[in-house]
Amino acid sequence: MSGTREASDAETASPSTPADDGRVLVIDDEPVVVDVLRQLLRKQGYEIEVAGDAAAGRQCLEEQTWDAVLLDVMLPDADGLQVLRWIREFNPDLAVVMITAFATVESAVDAMKAGAFHYVTKPFNNEEVRNLVARAVQTSRLHRENKNLRRALEERFRFERIVGKSRAMQELYRFIEQVSPSRSTVLIEGESGTGKELVAQAIHRRSPRKDKPFIVVNSSSIPTELLEDNLFGHVKGAFTGAATDRQGLFSAADGGTIMFDEVTTIGSDVQAKLLRVMQNREFIPLGSVEPRRVDVRILAATNENVKDLVKSGRFREDLYYRLNVLSVTVPPLRHRIEDLPLLVTHFLKKYNAENDKQVESIETEALERLLSYHWPGNVRELENVIERGVVLAQGEQIELSSLPKDLEEGAAVPPAASSLPEGVGLYEAVGRYERQLIESALRRAGGVQKQAAKILGLKPTTLNEKIKRLGIRT
Repeated sequence: MSGTREASDAETASPSTPADDGRVLVIDDEPVVVDVLRQLLRKQGYEIEVAGDAAAGRQCLEEQTWDAVLLDVMLPDADGLQVLRWIREFNPDLAVVMITAFATVESAVDAMKAGAFHYVTKPFNNEEVRNLVARAVQTSRLHRENKNLRRALEERFRFERIVGKSRAMQELYRFIEQVSPSRSTVLIEGESGTGKELVAQAIHRRSPRKDKPFIVVNSSSIPTELLEDNLFGHVKGAFTGAATDRQGLFSAADGGTIMFDEVTTIGSDVQAKLLRVMQNREFIPLGSVEPRRVDVRILAATNENVKDLVKSGRFREDLYYRLNVLSVTVPPLRHRIEDLPLLVTHFLKKYNAENDKQVESIETEALERLLSYHWPGNVRELENVIERGVVLAQGEQIELSSLPKDLEEGAAVPPAASSLPEGVGLYEAVGRYERQLIESALRRAGGVQKQAAKILGLKPTTLNEKIKRLGIRT
């Protein structure tokens, strides 16, 4: 690397300033100026590196982290203002102090317009430089710390209340990351209680629309005759009692996102008008003849098989294809049972806070019962169970006796049918059931084959052979 690196010297550092007070890059080709700055700033505890031209300075900036830059306006290989503009693009949070021997108002204004933190002239006042560098270092660090804090918070709440580390959930997270930046419609499918609305919220929050409204329309809870008015609004006199204009949800969500929960419950008349909004990005309020433009991203959720509804004529085929630009299925809890302990911990924290309790964990037998249950109500049902357990807990653990009766009675894997399904032979049915038992045992054992073998009463080598034969992923 071009340039001469000068490490901080504890003996010359100011006794009141720590030796790691900051890292400052000086980009200047004048030896006298460089020597003065080196001595002046080392005494303040800064680590200094000098680059004699723009090329060396860019290399230093690309390879290392700095807290401030002192940049000469006149460099042997470039205009300092051009270097400043490059720095502002490369690292907009880095404070740059411009130095020049030409004290003109014009050059000072140009430097400030280009994003300089401040501007000093040669010969400079030592105290002024010390103060400017201290402020520049503090400003750069604050910007960097704020950015790191925001990044950490975003990572921590990346998908907010969506909890899970299973392969199925990792795939869901990747899908959310991929589709969020677009304006395309997303159809979110999944059983009741799997968290479809949370997925929609995550897509909105990761999108450019995150600062605009996110509105949920629960189609099944709004009577058909009122849904159109709710969505599109009306003008004064549109019907008896319409004394004033009323804004609908599409107008309220302009620039943002609307999620249609249980979209398949929308009546045919409203389906046709929703299709018009998606095709033309406009709608007509009740009682009006003037279309209104709107910029709204539409997300739709359903727990039904939309294709079957299209075949039966209960849902418009053209609307289905408009909604199904991008689609994802939120996995049921029984298909990601390895996430259950994480979810339990999450809900323990939530309901401890709400109920001012200190329930730290769930006893082993109770957890095993939860792991062996088939969860028809999915995550929502589990949340209700943990809330109940926290409220009823007498100590620091949720005990088996605190679980609802239907959980106590169990039923992990659905019992084998008394008669074979049509077209399924005995060996195939036995293989399916064997697979279910092994997968259930692996889930209970957290994926540890030795423990799963113990649960099943098998030798570990025998279980391993069966896992390979059945193609079970571990």
